[in-house]
Amino acid sequence: MRRTSAIVVATLTTTALALSACGRDSASGGEAGATAKDVSSGKATGTITVWAMGAEGEKLPALAKEFEAANPGAKVNVTAIPWDAAHDKFTTAITAGKTPDAAMVGTTWMGEFAGLDALDPTPPSIDKSAFFEGAQKTTEVDGTSYGIPWYVETRLVYYRTDLAKKAGFTEPPKDWEGLKAMAKAMQTKAGAKWGIGLQAGGTGSWQTVMPFAWSNGANLTKDDGKAYNFDTPEIKEAVDYYQSYFTEGISDKAAPATPTTEPDFASGKVPMFISGPWMMSAVEKVGGEGFKDKYAVAPMPTKKSSSSFVGGSDFVVFKNSKQRDTAWKFVQFLADPKTQVKWYQQSTDLPSVKSAWQDPAISSDTKLAVFGEQLKTAQAPPSFPTWEQVVAQFDTELEKVTKQGADPAAALKAVQQQAESIGTGQ
Repeated sequence: MRRTSAIVVATLTTTALALSACGRDSASGGEAGATAKDVSSGKATGTITVWAMGAEGEKLPALAKEFEAANPGAKVNVTAIPWDAAHDKFTTAITAGKTPDAAMVGTTWMGEFAGLDALDPTPPSIDKSAFFEGAQKTTEVDGTSYGIPWYVETRLVYYRTDLAKKAGFTEPPKDWEGLKAMAKAMQTKAGAKWGIGLQAGGTGSWQTVMPFAWSNGANLTKDDGKAYNFDTPEIKEAVDYYQSYFTEGISDKAAPATPTTEPDFASGKVPMFISGPWMMSAVEKVGGEGFKDKYAVAPMPTKKSSSSFVGGSDFVVFKNSKQRDTAWKFVQFLADPKTQVKWYQQSTDLPSVKSAWQDPAISSDTKLAVFGEQLKTAQAPPSFPTWEQVVAQFDTELEKVTKQGADPAAALKAVQQQAESIGTGQ
């Protein structure tokens, strides 16, 4: 789920992607090991219904035909659903007991759907360690894994190498100080209007701020993962740092929700920004022939470590499926490394299975390799059912910080109070 509006989509899915609790044990699957039934051996048979959203919903039928070819007795009926209608369609179906057999699900919905007892725990035969750890955690709710991380994305720093050289930099920024120094130099020495495009609050802006907080050692939960944890020194330091880009005139506080457009990057007006892998093809299309050699991507700058946001979507099986075995065999097919590579070639969705990144179709791309490295440490927000409601308050407070110069400490205190008022929903 990404492209279109990197921010809105990001919130919907990627945020939707959203993750599960940060300190859960992904290897054991928690309670799943005790409650999940395994899948029968042999080929799949029968007909299953599958829902998928957006561009993925449109492309999935072609991949499903390959599953059918390998399982002649099976049939997969895919229904494509618009993202903006998906959540309500799922909740209505759950209430009515008329869910599909399997579906692509936004990660921030996992806690809600598991809380409604709608999801089937992941069978023991699915190797949870095969996935990137941050992505696997998006499937976990209260220690139990439901489904698989289907595809992933993370955020990196995009920067114009030609303009960086003009600004006196031949290497990407390594730490917080280096990122700000390069951004400033892009303005003073390379002629850029803005040093780096950062979202000035508003919907989805937490996804750009939290990588700085996670890189500073922040944890969004406390009390053994049972409560929100926004009002901390680690997050405050990250928000202070983020705010400084706006107070120092390095980033545009009047920027729209998507602070850097492809034309801005191609023209050099905004020569740096933070975004996901879908922006590579977008900027190269606008930049024209040879533009791919004028920019690079770099990991999120280090404070205590380098971390970023992990997004994507999960694939689940619903508990009331009458074709449970076939539904899970289809999900297992989607998690096969060869299928993951094929899906990347068809959709440009990045594989959640680590071994798939060794395929030449992916490993030969040096920019993609940087995304693969960042995914090893990328993190997700908690899988609390109320996450999207709570994080909306964070986005609102951040906008006051960036646009009005509000005190970050007071903003985070307000977010924490609201989070405690709303609760985790568990």
